[in-house]
Amino acid sequence: MLGVDKNVTPDELKKAYRKLALKYHPDRNPGDKEAEEKFKEAAEAYDVLSNPDKKARYDQFGHAGLDGAGGNGGQGMSMDDIFSSFGSIFGDLFGGGGFSFGGFGDARGGAGRATSRGSNLRIKVKLTLEEIDKGVEKKIKVNKYVACKSCGGTGARNNSFETCSHCHGTGVVTEVRRSLFGQMQTQSVCPYCGGQGRIIKDKCHECHGDGIVKAEDIITINIPAGVSDGMQLSMRGQGNAAPHGGVPGDLIIQVEEIPNDTFERQDNNLFYNAYITFSEAAMGGAIEIPTLNGKVRVKIEQGTPSGKVIRLKGKGLPDLNGYSRGDMLVSINVWVPKSLTKEEKSMLDELGKHPNFQPNPSKQERGFFDKMKDLFN
Repeated sequence: MLGVDKNVTPDELKKAYRKLALKYHPDRNPGDKEAEEKFKEAAEAYDVLSNPDKKARYDQFGHAGLDGAGGNGGQGMSMDDIFSSFGSIFGDLFGGGGFSFGGFGDARGGAGRATSRGSNLRIKVKLTLEEIDKGVEKKIKVNKYVACKSCGGTGARNNSFETCSHCHGTGVVTEVRRSLFGQMQTQSVCPYCGGQGRIIKDKCHECHGDGIVKAEDIITINIPAGVSDGMQLSMRGQGNAAPHGGVPGDLIIQVEEIPNDTFERQDNNLFYNAYITFSEAAMGGAIEIPTLNGKVRVKIEQGTPSGKVIRLKGKGLPDLNGYSRGDMLVSINVWVPKSLTKEEKSMLDELGKHPNFQPNPSKQERGFFDKMKDLFN
């Protein structure tokens, strides 16, 4: 079953079992009876081979050596046995606790009934750059399933229940089968009561026995600063209510960033195009640059060429974790008029004759791509 030889080491044995457990786990094969059988057979094989006494008996006598060995060997393992005995292996395999067991985890040994879960609710929230910069509180109106007020979410009128006669109130039914290692006991959710262990005698007239009704709800959402377009946030328990008092689903919030007319965004950096006159570029000066938090004055050096990029540290958007901010990259563009009067043409023609206005790039002047490399280093 596990594909290992007699001299397998404990680590090799555990690795082989983990591989099959992942392949046939009930959560990955919902409703697949064949996968469920293989999952249990793999667990029984691991139970035998990981126990030195049982392994010695099996090596010497085969399956017959397991009879009367005690424990689960040859006696059949239930889902409760598997998860309680090898839970640490599953936790390691699936990245820790918090995962479900396809319904079996809610019905171990008849100690608890299966709990239904409401579906998740998905919405989109449109945000401006200004809202993303500071974070924002939004009140969203949604239509979703909520617990029925008439019956308190139970689905029963006047709390009229009776114990399920098929599972006797446990919420599970047990079946015993013969397997490779002998008798195997399986538990599944009772199909008559849906794992509740009880049946409604008189259904609620408002929700017709479901325990949930459609209603309009207003949810307050706190969006943190620094989110980005397409990012998804989750609010636990704010989704659709579950039938019969189960666990509500989650609210999944997808961020949709509204395009800004002034700035372009790349990660946490903002890009802005500033336009200056030829005289400002030639003689220098100062210009005002808008930011998300007001205007700032930026010095223009004498002889500033069109296309020069000025970096304003910390004037971009905050990082989602709140530890830093991006920058604002200001591209300086020298404004060139598209049409000129006769007087303007004459003035520019006269200026163009002066040697100082003739193109004379020095070897120190670097190209566009070299400048852009500096910005992102």
